[in-house]
Amino acid sequence: MTLTSLSESFCLSTSGKGTYEITDNVRAIARQCGVESGTVTVFLRHTSASLVIMENADPSARTDLHAYFDRLVPEDEPYFTHTYEGADDMPSHIRMALTASSIVVPILDGTPALGTWQGIFVFEHRTAPHTREIVVNVTGK
Repeated sequence: MTLTSLSESFCLSTSGKGTYEITDNVRAIARQCGVESGTVTVFLRHTSASLVIMENADPSARTDLHAYFDRLVPEDEPYFTHTYEGADDMPSHIRMALTASSIVVPILDGTPALGTWQGIFVFEHRTAPHTREIVVNVTGK
């Protein structure tokens, strides 16, 4: 049995805090590799944004996620010392640590085996726009 592997990267421009769906990008890279059965690993090369698998049908689910994280890790707390880049600097790093910088999804029949309402999102934790680099690795047969 010969395994196939492909690694690709792409950039995503964000407009500030929020979730940005990248499911179609990941699916396209998986199809390009031609793997019928295997895994796709998605990795975000940043420490102030993260990856989440979240409902992609009703945007209010993501609105609630954003509001929850704003309450869970508020900005402008006097105990934060890492504030070189502003009030959202340390909260962004904590929010990333509470979520993930990489995810792995099985590939079945040539496509990531996401559930009906699941999407892959970059979860931007910074207020200002950023360009985020995502690396996708597909491995399988």
